[in-house]
Amino acid sequence: MKRHVDGVTCGGCVLSAAGATAAPLLWLSMPRTERHLGAGFENEGLNLTVLLTELPLVILAGAFLPVLILTLIVRACRS
Repeated sequence: MKRHVDGVTCGGCVLSAAGATAAPLLWLSMPRTERHLGAGFENEGLNLTVLLTELPLVILAGAFLPVLILTLIVRACRS
């Protein structure tokens, strides 16, 4: 079975990669995250479990939300 690759498909892949990269960077710059990773006074609030609980969800959300929005826009424009 041969698949047709077009600009929308490539755009979705690029948006997914950009979102999966940008979301953790934005997450790391938040004051709450900095506090959990040891930027508080004398490591006050240090909680490294956020790396196992929040970080994977941030990466998944950053990868899937841009593609979902692109899909909705393309479907709205084609109908």
